[in-house]
Amino acid sequence: MYDNVCKFLAENFSSDFARWVLGEAQELTTLSPKELSLEPIRADALILLQSAEFVLHLEFQTQTDEAIPFRMADYRLRVHRRYPNKQMRQIVIYLKSTSSELAQQNVFTISGMRHEFEVIRLWEQPTADLLKYRGLLPLAVLGKTGDRTQTLRDIRSAIDKLEDRREQSNIIAATSILGGLVLKKEVIQQVLREEIMQESVIYQDIKDKGVKEGLEQGLQRGRQEGRQEGRQEGQAHLVSRLLKYRIGDIEAEDEVRINRLSVEELEALGEALLDFSNRDDLLSWFANN
Repeated sequence: MYDNVCKFLAENFSSDFARWVLGEAQELTTLSPKELSLEPIRADALILLQSAEFVLHLEFQTQTDEAIPFRMADYRLRVHRRYPNKQMRQIVIYLKSTSSELAQQNVFTISGMRHEFEVIRLWEQPTADLLKYRGLLPLAVLGKTGDRTQTLRDIRSAIDKLEDRREQSNIIAATSILGGLVLKKEVIQQVLREEIMQESVIYQDIKDKGVKEGLEQGLQRGRQEGRQEGRQEGQAHLVSRLLKYRIGDIEAEDEVRINRLSVEELEALGEALLDFSNRDDLLSWFANN
C-alpha cells in the first residue's frame, strides 16, 4: 500500500521528485517495467521515469530486503539492454526508520561485477527540504523532525495553499496513508480534513492496482448498490469485484459460493480479502467460515 502511494506521487509529481533527487528540473514520463521484461519482473515497489536521454529509477520500501541490491543491478541491465545510450540514476527510498544494516547497503557485487546505487533514508531527510515541493508533502511526515504532529500541521498548512481542490484531496489522502507509518489514526484525523480526502482519486487508483480498498468505503458502496439491486446482491457484486482486483479472475464455482453468502458473511469476506494474495486464500476462507 505505502509503496504504491509513493508510486502515485512520483508518477503525478515527477518534476518535484526530479528536482529533489537530481537537483534540477527534468521532464519525465513513466516507463513501464513491461518494456524491460524478458521474464517476470517485480514491479509493485518501483517507478521508472524517463526523458529522451535519462531514466530515473525510484524504489520505495517500507522494509529492508536483502534482494534489493540484486534487483537494482537487474533493472540497470534491463534498462541498458533496452536503452543502451540512456543515462540512469537508481535510488532506493526507505520510508520507515530501521536499524537494519540492509538500509545502508548500496552496492551489488559478484565475481567480476560491481554495481552501485543510491539510498535515501527518509527519517534522515530534513522536513524543510521535503516541504518545498507539493508532490513531496506526504513524505515530509516521515522526515527528520522532533515533532511529527507539528510537521503534519505544517503539511496541512501547505496543502491549504494549493489552488487545485483535486490536487489537495490527493495529497491529503497520500499524507493520511503515509502518516499511518508514524502517527496514530486519531492524530491524523484531527489534523487532516477527511471530507476533502474522500474526494481523492488516489484511493480509486490504489484499488485499481489491487493494493487497497478501504473496508468502510467498500461497505458503503455495497449498501448503495444494495439499495438498487437488493442489499445481499449488491454486497455480493461488490465483494466479487474487489476479489478480482485483489487476486485476479474468479472461478465460476467461487462466484456461485459468494452469491450464496449472507450479508453478514459478505461483510466478513469483504474485510478478510484485503489480506488475500491468491485463490488459495479465498478457498481457505471458505473452509473456515
